[in-house]
Amino acid sequence: MKFNNLFVVDDDKVHHFIIKKLLEKNSIQVNPSFFENGFDALCALNERLNTEENLPDLILLDINMPVLDGWQFMEELKDLPNEILDRITLYIVSSSEDYFNTDKLEQFKCLIEGYIVKPMTSETILNIFQQKKATL
Repeated sequence: MKFNNLFVVDDDKVHHFIIKKLLEKNSIQVNPSFFENGFDALCALNERLNTEENLPDLILLDINMPVLDGWQFMEELKDLPNEILDRITLYIVSSSEDYFNTDKLEQFKCLIEGYIVKPMTSETILNIFQQKKATL
């Protein structure tokens, strides 16, 4: 499976910059959209659902963000129809492994493909785009 539309949902602008550079450096052809909180990403997702154009097929989601955090974003996401959810691959990306060992993950395990500790590296981004499991 090839990813076409990437949502990076993270309040860290340095992380946005790193992702852009990793995509360029590794010649990964994808249409990235960057959001600083889950609310903005959800609004964009809902807009795209109405037109069914450029829906994200890959989401890199931070947990700790202002306005609407990663848990709240996934709470909204899991209400989408299964035919939409089946087309989305979601990775949790966090600077802390603490989020990977929480009971909340159990609620969302059907949505989450893997977990990545920041900072992202070329190896990590290539693993995602080559459909290998991301490892901590």
